[in-house]
Amino acid sequence: MGIMSDSQLQIPTITLNDGTEMPALGFGTWNLEGEDCVRAVRSAIEVGYRHIDTAAIYKNEEAVGRAVREAISAGDVTREELFITSKVWNNEQGDQEVQQAFQKSLKRLEMEFIDCMMIHWPWPQRGLYLESYEALAKIQGLGQVRSIAVANFYPELLREITEATGIAPVLNQVELHPGFSQADLREAHDEMGIVTEAWSPLGRGDLLEHELIRGIAEEVGKTPAQVILRWIVQLGCSVIPKSSSRKRQLENGDIFSFELCDEHMQAITDLDASGGRLYQSPLEFPGEVRS
Repeated sequence: MGIMSDSQLQIPTITLNDGTEMPALGFGTWNLEGEDCVRAVRSAIEVGYRHIDTAAIYKNEEAVGRAVREAISAGDVTREELFITSKVWNNEQGDQEVQQAFQKSLKRLEMEFIDCMMIHWPWPQRGLYLESYEALAKIQGLGQVRSIAVANFYPELLREITEATGIAPVLNQVELHPGFSQADLREAHDEMGIVTEAWSPLGRGDLLEHELIRGIAEEVGKTPAQVILRWIVQLGCSVIPKSSSRKRQLENGDIFSFELCDEHMQAITDLDASGGRLYQSPLEFPGEVRS
């Protein structure tokens, strides 16, 4: 890992399997829209985030793009210093559909390129995940996207798309939090050189009140959120927490100045025994195709 410099937060980078450097900590934008999104993204960039995550279904690509342009105009950052990711939604899967969806995202963001584009869900019942991923590979060949990835895929599909295209996704963005550490999936990712990126890292927020998490936070002098995020990056994952609060953005970013001991790491991982998935399973969502 290298260290991102010239920013308030010092965020390490991960070298992806295509040689691209990506900040290990990103800023998530799900459920942020309009002016709230612009303000939050501007604030995140000001405090040092360089990895911004959006998606077509979030309906905030325009706001993210505006925030980035304003930050660049203000001299806070250059476009080359940023790592911008977006995702193709389920209703735009397929070869031509994905290529059109990518161009729409590019237009909404008002950017010349996107750093990383993902297929948002595999939707195995529909069976277009491979064709959709192949479409991203074509776009990558044209130079409008630097890295291609997926979200919510599972090992069988990851191996299938990698074998078919010869291109392993740089990352797989999946639900991951205390109680659901995704050990088997992380192992498969490691075998294929794919970065595990955690969405919903704090669960639904209840984890911040968990007795174990709070106890560890008190021991190490950090917040429960910092403990959880540190646990995730110490597992070797990337993570994309969201907060519209500048104070929490700084707290969420300040997780590289301390380490959790092996005992704390294991105790949090052991929460898998009583936890589980909180959101939809990629094996089932969005379900059977209806005519």
